[in-house]
Amino acid sequence: MSEFGIVEDTMFIPMVGRIYASEKFPGILYDKKALSLKEKLPSALLETGNQSQYTLLASASRSANMDRHIQNFLKRKPDGVVIQLGCGLETTYDRNDNGQTQWYAVDLPNVIEYRRSLLPEPEKETYLSGDAFSDGWLRQIRRNMPDTPLLVTAGGLFHYFQEEKVFGLLQMLEGFGNIELVFDTVNKSGMKMLQKKYMKQMGHENARMFFYVNSAEDLVTTLGRGVKVLADEPYYKFIKRDGLKIITKISMDISDRFGMLKMIHLEWR
Repeated sequence: MSEFGIVEDTMFIPMVGRIYASEKFPGILYDKKALSLKEKLPSALLETGNQSQYTLLASASRSANMDRHIQNFLKRKPDGVVIQLGCGLETTYDRNDNGQTQWYAVDLPNVIEYRRSLLPEPEKETYLSGDAFSDGWLRQIRRNMPDTPLLVTAGGLFHYFQEEKVFGLLQMLEGFGNIELVFDTVNKSGMKMLQKKYMKQMGHENARMFFYVNSAEDLVTTLGRGVKVLADEPYYKFIKRDGLKIITKISMDISDRFGMLKMIHLEWR
């Protein structure tokens, strides 16, 4: 297995969460592809260790939320293209491919190399090696599809980067027209909780976190005109709670009540 940096190594967190949900709470998320990869992943990385039910399902909930936004986008814009930034070992394509949509998956070269070893490039998904925060991937896609509606997803990505770097990406999108972006984020309180408690539970206390959003409207005001908020929603709003431990339900309720975790969907026209 390739050597990964601290941030890249976090790509195993959502895979463990998707496998856990698929085996125990398929009503939240069922990921056939993730289950098929279970025996191929390093066993040490699949150990849940100190993770709680809540932290395991937080990752699966992000995937369920992303699926919902992707499916909504493709209903509204059936000719659209989906681009996953920081794709890691995401199996979003396998859960949502409609046989028509073109997909792109962007990540650092060593991650893409490892991804190919487990998830060979499918017919409708193109893997692109590169920095998600540079414009190379977007220029390459726009050369082939200058006017096509694009949905860019960034799942579990922005937390780990400084505000200036994330804002640079958001401002970059403005120059390429007809783009939507959906990402998960935290507010200031949620950031403190992630740093003090949840990253330690997941065995990644060395992964430093920086970026948070208290309000999508404030974010758009900072970015300037031409950006519209399509959603700023509580993270667990659409997640089924049947069969969960009481402490897990309480944690989800507290998170939603105080906006600690959220999904944000923006549009550039």
